[in-house]
Amino acid sequence: MRSRTSHRISSTQVHQWAVSWLNEGLKLKDHGWKCTAVVVLGIVLRAAARTCSINAACRDLRHAPSDQAVFNALGDGLPKTLKVLEKRLHQALIDNLPTRLLRRTWTIAIDWHLVPYYGQPLKSRNELYYGKPTRGTSKFHAYATACIVVRGVRDTIALTWVRRHEATVTALRRLLAQIREKGLKIKRLLLDRAFFNVPVTQFLQAENLPFLMPVVFRGRPPRKGKPVTGLRWIKRQKVGWYSHTLKSGQQEVSLSVCVAYRTHKHRKDGKRKQQKLLFGGWKVKGSPQEIRRMYRRRFGIESSYRQ
Repeated sequence: MRSRTSHRISSTQVHQWAVSWLNEGLKLKDHGWKCTAVVVLGIVLRAAARTCSINAACRDLRHAPSDQAVFNALGDGLPKTLKVLEKRLHQALIDNLPTRLLRRTWTIAIDWHLVPYYGQPLKSRNELYYGKPTRGTSKFHAYATACIVVRGVRDTIALTWVRRHEATVTALRRLLAQIREKGLKIKRLLLDRAFFNVPVTQFLQAENLPFLMPVVFRGRPPRKGKPVTGLRWIKRQKVGWYSHTLKSGQQEVSLSVCVAYRTHKHRKDGKRKQQKLLFGGWKVKGSPQEIRRMYRRRFGIESSYRQ
């Protein structure tokens, strides 16, 4: 965040801008003389910045209202349906985008994020996404986001809430519609591993959108003594590009698979380790080292969800 008149921006200015931006986008109303919209959003921002609960944020502030009062203010002031809330949040995101982003094409990172949930739905079962059990639950609050990474800074340009049993291609179609609504031009997509499937690949090829995403191995490995085929055969090959046909039932689609390496320091013994990486791509060119560096641009998106 930069200013044309001053080279220094205090944390108070950033906080005031964030509160006004959220208040303008969400249109939150005052809930009494103590639970005003500014106070409630300030508590929400404090909880987000400290990665703590609303209850902990209220206890830290001397004259703050109780956590139940904040929840009541949010419940009464926010839209009654998640669809309207999603529309307001998306509008708030695109309204503040710099106009310079419309002048060129961009590499956009698409992410699939699951937040484990252990309770029951508030109103409808569509609020929760049911998937593979993780951290003791198979119920999640699921979201998909699109970000532009510019000089190490991530600008979120689209987001969508994922409904119950919704396919990844459906959520991806909504994200791309939001991106095109703003007029942004897409150079290529860097997708999360959750999007590695036949419907998504067919959809992106039909839209003529170059993409890159990690390869996911599904199914049981072959028994001992039987030949290795498919992606597991490619994994045993040297660094380079290989052709592969992805199949799912009666559907199949062709794409290219890049085999690359990365070296890292082991956390326990401190020794250098070598790991083989596989990326599925279409209309993306470059050496394995360039492909690995290209995909690394989207790293850090998962950790940003903590705020």
